[in-house]
Amino acid sequence: MKPLGRIKPDWKWGTSDGNRKLDRLLDGQLTFREKLEWLEEAEMLSLRLRANRERQSDRSKGNSEAQPSTCLKEPPLT
Repeated sequence: MKPLGRIKPDWKWGTSDGNRKLDRLLDGQLTFREKLEWLEEAEMLSLRLRANRERQSDRSKGNSEAQPSTCLKEPPLT
């Protein structure tokens, strides 16, 4: 991370415009590599959540033959 100094908290971050400004401020501090790592982690989380939803959907249908999704070999979310 590129240090730009201490960021002073602001109540405006709770608004939609303020939140966008905070996102831009924080994004400006990340290196390109950190942004890529963040995107990869977000994608992995999205895939794991989708697999979990599919597994829960199969269980709720009462389909005893349904197999859990094996697209990911990661441990379950805790």
